[in-house]
Amino acid sequence: MIVGVLLAGGQSRRMGGGDKALNDLDGKPLMAHVVERAKPQVGTLILNANGDPARFIEYSLPVVADTVEGFVGPLAGVLTGQEWARDNVPEAKWIVTMATDTPFFPHDLVQRFISAIEENNADMAMATSGGNRHPVFGMWPVELADDLRHALVEEGVRKVLHWTDRFNLVQVDFPVQSYDPFFNVNRPEDLEQAQKLISETIT
Repeated sequence: MIVGVLLAGGQSRRMGGGDKALNDLDGKPLMAHVVERAKPQVGTLILNANGDPARFIEYSLPVVADTVEGFVGPLAGVLTGQEWARDNVPEAKWIVTMATDTPFFPHDLVQRFISAIEENNADMAMATSGGNRHPVFGMWPVELADDLRHALVEEGVRKVLHWTDRFNLVQVDFPVQSYDPFFNVNRPEDLEQAQKLISETIT
């Protein structure tokens, strides 16, 4: 069992605030595209989001707020997913985090993470593409929840790489062809570009 964690905890300042994952893309919310890609890859899927969970009710997913207060970044979402999995899916050894503003991430994301961790005897995995690392897209062991909580709360660690540097992290590279699979929607013009990609190239 692997628990998928959709990270929607950001404040979307560059989109003018609100939930950018609820912006329309090709006739349905960004979130719907993400859920469609994520669900087949994991055993259980949850949404990490703060505020009123009712705004995501149509997705029929558990909505879990950050367990560390203060909008401390994506590591809070990783920890929230680890702790939720430990409490609700005790047989799960791994969580995989995915961003809700990245509608084209690979269909084989989780399988490639699993293979890379096994082949490299790694502690965790992170996606890369086009020479860039994507810390929000990673596979994390549930058993490191206490270590991450200590890093966040007691040490003030905020950057994903500052925590992962302590472990054997394998970076899994995904090809960039006509588009980067980790293209993310941060600004209104990105939404326009995403619509163009969907119309012309995305399957």
